[in-house]
Amino acid sequence: MSTDDTVLQKVKIPTHIAFIMDGNGRWAKNKGLDRSEGHAAGADVAEKMVRACNDIGIQYCTLFAFSTENWKRPGEEVEFLFQTLIYYLEKKSPEMIEKGVRIRFTGHIESLPRDAYECARKIEINSKQCDYFQMIIALNYGGRQEIWDSVLRMFNAFEKGELKAEDLKNDQPEMFRNFLNLPDVPDPDLLVRTGGEMRLSNFLLWQMAYSELIFTQTMWPDLDREALINLLKEYSKRERRYGGL
Repeated sequence: MSTDDTVLQKVKIPTHIAFIMDGNGRWAKNKGLDRSEGHAAGADVAEKMVRACNDIGIQYCTLFAFSTENWKRPGEEVEFLFQTLIYYLEKKSPEMIEKGVRIRFTGHIESLPRDAYECARKIEINSKQCDYFQMIIALNYGGRQEIWDSVLRMFNAFEKGELKAEDLKNDQPEMFRNFLNLPDVPDPDLLVRTGGEMRLSNFLLWQMAYSELIFTQTMWPDLDREALINLLKEYSKRERRYGGL
């Protein structure tokens, strides 16, 4: 039995882990590289983290790839981000799908550049029947936008008669989950943000009401399997009471 296996027997394995992949640009700057090289290195690490999560026994992994606010970045950087995403998805997704990985997206992907949108939709459709592990990519995503979209879906359901007035009067806040982008996906047990920033940045605001949060100084391109296991050790020390005793 490897050292990793021995350690993993002693830690709690979250069902769902979410990552805010921060620090690519600063990592590149620190090494005298162009920001694009940091994003390319970050894409490599994203693939490795998904594989590590799958190997460890985590069932869902959500990656915050591009927010609704990231459009403010320089146009050439945004274009590079999408081209990198398309390259990795087209290159890696066939093997992942073959291994039972379902690849899903959350966010307004219909507003992406056409080639990125078509790539995302194709992969979603091709992997729809996979049920071994789910990789979720938050793309053109904002937590407040998702909540607003969910309110509109609820209103439309009410107008169509699919939702009754008495349903809204009952104290059932969890019913709201049915109108989220991916209502079948469980809330993240653990959020990890790399890069040293200590904020949620409009990410999964509804879903992370009771998630454990870990903020690490490690830049995303420096994250590896050993670092992930150390994060799981920290997570294992947390006592999740959900407001109870």
